[in-house]
Amino acid sequence: MNVDELGSILGIWAHPDDEAYLSGGLMAMARDAGSEVVCVTATRGERGTSDPVTWPPDRLAVIRQDELTRSLGVLGVTKHHWLGYSDGECADVPAAEPVARLSELIDEIRPDTIVTFGPEGHTGHPDHQAVSAWAESAFRRAAPAGTRLLHAAVSHEWAQTWSDVHREFGIFQDGYPLAVDHDQLAVELVLDAGTLERKLHALTAQASQTSGLITLMGLSRYTRWVSQESFVEATRVPRSPAAR
Repeated sequence: MNVDELGSILGIWAHPDDEAYLSGGLMAMARDAGSEVVCVTATRGERGTSDPVTWPPDRLAVIRQDELTRSLGVLGVTKHHWLGYSDGECADVPAAEPVARLSELIDEIRPDTIVTFGPEGHTGHPDHQAVSAWAESAFRRAAPAGTRLLHAAVSHEWAQTWSDVHREFGIFQDGYPLAVDHDQLAVELVLDAGTLERKLHALTAQASQTSGLITLMGLSRYTRWVSQESFVEATRVPRSPAAR
């Protein structure tokens, strides 16, 4: 499919780097096509480290905020919103407030397509699952007629191809990813060389999260691993007969 068929895009994610991993190529291609792209991030990912003594939350939050700004810049995305919730605690946030805030953004932006995690949270992370639920509720409350909701997904073929990597590096929580049949994918992008290079630069801009994994995997294998992006159709707001 042509990405420009998706129109304007609103991405709703939990932590800095979620957007680049799951939709970096999509965002770059949409911007190249002249479409508006807006990104929302629920937390600053301040607990995204195995060494909180060296990287205390306040310090890491500042670093990851700066990294995300640079990363989005590589992709041509200039419109971004923080929700400001605490990393690791999204599941404990009463849903009414984030759903109201996301509904306001959807009403203001009026995107053609919203992209986010599936209900399972892609990797199984509770923050991802909470953000998916918020986005779904806000979509149903505020999305204009014709708006699509897409969930990031992986096919069984992709999951099998990279199963050794996922086991070796603990990419997914136990029991994940919940892969789908290939014919269930509404959008499947195999990134061209130029788009893949931009996505790689966007990811390496978030070095606090990616540099260690790239070193362990090797740049070539890591590049191949991030070279595809897929989404399933969650739902679409129906148009009235007069609008068809």
